[in-house]
Amino acid sequence: MESVPLSVTYITRNEAHQLERSIRSASWANEVLVVDSGSTDGTQALAQKLGAKVIQKEWLGFGKQKNLAQDLASNDWVLNLDADEVLTDELSQEIRTWIHSQEQARRSGAQAGVLSIPRKNFFGDRWVRFGGWYPNYVVRVGHRSSARWTEPYLHEQLRGEGLVTFAQNPLLHFTFKSISHQVQTNLRYAQEGAMEMRRQGKKFSMIRIIFKPIGKFLETYFWKMGLLDGRMGLIISVSAAYSMFLKQAFLLEQKQENAN
Repeated sequence: MESVPLSVTYITRNEAHQLERSIRSASWANEVLVVDSGSTDGTQALAQKLGAKVIQKEWLGFGKQKNLAQDLASNDWVLNLDADEVLTDELSQEIRTWIHSQEQARRSGAQAGVLSIPRKNFFGDRWVRFGGWYPNYVVRVGHRSSARWTEPYLHEQLRGEGLVTFAQNPLLHFTFKSISHQVQTNLRYAQEGAMEMRRQGKKFSMIRIIFKPIGKFLETYFWKMGLLDGRMGLIISVSAAYSMFLKQAFLLEQKQENAN
């Protein structure tokens, strides 16, 4: 099989503690590109040592930063990874095979598609199978002529004009190292989520702050069977519900601050 040039892109800030494992798993790609936004922990030096091309750019938001990385990539086929994600050998081969088939289809006049990959999410060293954590498909590979990231401040998505193919082999995602790590992450995302809601003109609601957390717990613990993950499933579901509560609480706080 002929080699198809592929760029693997990252957007980073202070990811030195976990980036090496991810970059090494992507070392088969023709290019690894890291767009860093002011790391102070040696992320840039580590990435360069591992052979990545590093570009410094102030933070623009998740979607805009990923589109910038895609635009700066040297190859038309681009795979975006987070620093806490690791490619398996099986997934790497599947990506290469899929891109090769897409190139053959493009030569016949077909539109380039995108590849959606299931993520195998870990909490510490434990694979979390339920509660909506698996298979957790994410679109990550596309041709930059026909695929772009959406640009909300949070929860960006790669969208393409062609067909979506669903990969069989999972991407390993080491989501949280510990409960404290999960709490810190949920706090940050709740604050950013509230800011995004405010930008969209959404207002605080007593009904939402009461019932959205309850609904999230019921969804993840019962409907999505988080209870089958045992004690960890309970912790994850309660944390998800509290994150929904915090988002509404931060929205109220921002409203009050702007009124003063």
